[in-house]
This record gives sequence, C-alpha cells and structure tokens, in this order.
Amino acid sequence: MRTLYRKEVKRFLRVPGQTILSPLITTALYFVVFGWSLGGRLREVEGVPYIRFLVPGLVMLGVINNAFLNTSSSLFILKLQGTIVDLLVTPLSYLEILAAFLAAGATRALIVGGMTWATAALFVGPYVPHPIEAFLAGLIVALGFAAAGLIVALWSEKFEQVNFIPTFVITPLAFLGGVFYSAAMLPPGFRVVLHLNPIYYMIESMRFALIGHNVERPWAGFAVILGIAGILVIWALWLLRRGYKLRA
Repeated sequence: MRTLYRKEVKRFLRVPGQTILSPLITTALYFVVFGWSLGGRLREVEGVPYIRFLVPGLVMLGVINNAFLNTSSSLFILKLQGTIVDLLVTPLSYLEILAAFLAAGATRALIVGGMTWATAALFVGPYVPHPIEAFLAGLIVALGFAAAGLIVALWSEKFEQVNFIPTFVITPLAFLGGVFYSAAMLPPGFRVVLHLNPIYYMIESMRFALIGHNVERPWAGFAVILGIAGILVIWALWLLRRGYKLRA
C-alpha cells in the first residue's frame, strides 16, 4: 500500500506546474479579482473584511478540485491504458488500493489548500482561530472528493465523462455554495436552496475554522461533511470490490 501511495504522489509531483502551481495561480486570481474588486465595495460581510471572508471558500475550492482530479485522472488513465490489470493482480486488497488512492488524493489537495492559505495569509495575516478543525475539515473533504473521483473514473468510458462532473456539477455547486457570499446576503427562498447544497457546509466549516466566522452550529456542519465523505468512501470501496468497469 505504501508503494502505491508513493507512486501516486510521485505521479503528481513530476508535473508540479500542472498539478500544484496551476490550481494555486487560479485560486490566487479569484482572490485578487474578487477580493480587491468587490472588497472595495462590500468592505465587510457579517463583521469580517470581505477579502478575509473569501479565504476559506477558496481554500476549500482548491481542496475539492484537486482531491477529485488526482484520483479520477489517475485511475481513468490506468483503465484507458489497460494497466489496471497490473494493479489488480498485486497482493493488495481492495481496501488497501482504495486507501492508497485516497491518501495520495488528499495529499495533493492539502498541499494546494495549504499553499492557498499561505498565499492569502500574506494579505490577511496568518492567524487561524481553530487550526485543528481547519485541518480536519480539509482532510475529511479531501478524502470524500478523492473517493468521488474514483467513482467517476470507474463509471467513465471517455475523458469527456471524467470532465463532465467537475465542469457541470462540482464547479456550479461550489460557486453556489457560498464561496463569494454569505447566506445572510440572500433572500429567504434562495437561502433554503443554499442549505440543500452539500458544498455549503464544507465551506462554512472551513470558514469557522480559519476565520472564526459565526456559524450557527459548526459541529452540525462537520457532521454533514463527515457523513457525505463516509458515504462516498463506502460507495467507492463497494464498486472496487464488485470490479465495476475496472477493465473497461
């Protein structure tokens, strides 16, 4: 398992410009454009400077995207090249294979998330009121979306299908999940819809941890993201054990 984990980590470290630097630059651009352009007008959101309010959402956005992309691209390429068979004949159990992929995806996600926070800290300061909760929120979400990446890779038969979920599902949910605004800024009807978005709870959990934002029930949010991650991990393991499209 350790060997597979190292192989997966080395895979994304071979192209750091694409796997780490590129998403970091993209997130930094969101921070600069939205933070500086809207920050001059909004000033504060619920007593928090707008540019600081943005940071947790952008950190979580980096975690979500990179955890998903790492596992989905890696497993799909193994399927496409037919080398997935080499992995299946190793003495590793399906649980160990899953754990190695999830750990590698979480590693990349946390590196990008950590570097995003470090970049933002240059502008808003490094103080984090709940560092342990911030790490746990990032880790739980990273593991959940790494599992989601595996599920999509198993289901997909073409690259277009792999790209469909992040483009048409994850990105819209993230942008509508409160990255750039607070629930209090929305009309009551839209607020109800926002609370049905699972990514909203991920962003709010990170917002509570990184900036001490006054979340009504922070541990309820953590329970939601833990439940979602648990379901995705169990689902991914179930598909692996079934051999679902592993040789497609």
